[in-house]
Amino acid sequence: MQRSVEEALSDIEAAWQRQPDRLSKQVRLEQALTTLIELQWTDGQRLPAHRHICERLGVARNTLAGVIESLQSRHVLMTQHGRGSWSRRPDASSPLSNAPSPALSDRARQILSTSGASPIQSGAFVPGIPDIARFPMRRWRTLYATLTVPQNALLLSYSSGGYGPLKREIADFLRRGRGIECALEQIIITDGTHHGLELCALALADHGDRVTMDSPCYWGARNVFRAAGLGIDQCHWQPGAGYRDPSPSARSPRLLYLTGARHYPLSVPMPIEDKRSLVERLSPELVIEDDYEFFDSHHRGLLFSPDDGHSILAGSFSKLMFPGLRLGYLVVPRALSEAINRLRSEVFREGRMLDQAVLARFMADGDLDRWCRRINREYLQRQQTLHALLTPLPGVIDVSPPAGTITLCVTLAPDIDDVRLARYLLNHYRLVVKPLSPVCSEDDPRRGLVLGIGMVEGETLVRLGRQLAEGVHAFMATR
Repeated sequence: MQRSVEEALSDIEAAWQRQPDRLSKQVRLEQALTTLIELQWTDGQRLPAHRHICERLGVARNTLAGVIESLQSRHVLMTQHGRGSWSRRPDASSPLSNAPSPALSDRARQILSTSGASPIQSGAFVPGIPDIARFPMRRWRTLYATLTVPQNALLLSYSSGGYGPLKREIADFLRRGRGIECALEQIIITDGTHHGLELCALALADHGDRVTMDSPCYWGARNVFRAAGLGIDQCHWQPGAGYRDPSPSARSPRLLYLTGARHYPLSVPMPIEDKRSLVERLSPELVIEDDYEFFDSHHRGLLFSPDDGHSILAGSFSKLMFPGLRLGYLVVPRALSEAINRLRSEVFREGRMLDQAVLARFMADGDLDRWCRRINREYLQRQQTLHALLTPLPGVIDVSPPAGTITLCVTLAPDIDDVRLARYLLNHYRLVVKPLSPVCSEDDPRRGLVLGIGMVEGETLVRLGRQLAEGVHAFMATR
């Protein structure tokens, strides 16, 4: 149903107010309009006159013009001179919509039926997004400009095995933060963790092989393995109780995938004894440990050993710095490193040398360590604030203990429909959270909400945290 001019203005103002204050006005307005177009308004909703939007929000005409241009380039807004602007939903019909489409593969349909990636990748409680507004982007741009000079033209070419200085910095980073001593040839630079897991599946498993994961599991890794044609088994893990006896199908898998020092998505410490016990029971051929939330230089709860020949460590800088960086690493057994590096070159090619060089300098100059120390303290304070707001809510069994990470997990009573609750919070409060049950196995009745705290702070965090609490209260009253 089309909204009136005043209703549309009110929608825009409310969506604007929900954006973090520290973002620029243009970013706040673009995110507000994107949320309305994709999730609330019907296709073809007419925008109020531009001057009315500017007056209501107190933004300049050129700020709104920049937003309109960006939304047009993304094909979510249509403008005709003298007639105004209309929303265009991404799934709206096109002139070619009646043409027959090629059928999706079975793997694609399976992944899309349980997809975990949200169409909204910004906002207060979107999981997996670090504090990109506070990241020292000025310093990053300076390093970029310094390294982009004619004598560094080779940085614009393909790489071979990754940028050497970055490998050295990663080795030092792992030595300081995880107590891991590995050789440089064991380190493979990847385009983020998903790419690293895809490379592992391609190099180390065949179509139809089995991979065992935790319940609940990291949905991104599950989708990568499904896309590679691997069968998925899950083992129920409970903090304080360890793993339940695995099913017969989960035993002797080709791969065992574990998250790192902290379990994701439960966001609690993962005892190394629990991991070791599971490995002894399952006897996997290879263990992949994903250090999903790297923080706390004194926490070394990893099973991974660079010398055992049967374990791989995956890591990424996306959760530490900013998601668009898409750089990560694998630490693989020496016997496999040459073959996996060659396979990567043959299938994916290699590049991103300039980005790798900038990251290497950023790490060598101590910028990454300083950033991590600073932002981990910030995350801890934000989690403490949310923990106090959410713990007393009806239906809440537990809230993960505050830590210097970007994830908070709220465990709910098993009779609460967390999928419906997440949808309710989105539709009524425009808050994006992830339900826990879709990443649990069939014999795991747990329900919960996974929240990100990277994009919200201060008074905005308190205000939106109270809205979240209000939304949970209101949902419980409808049951």
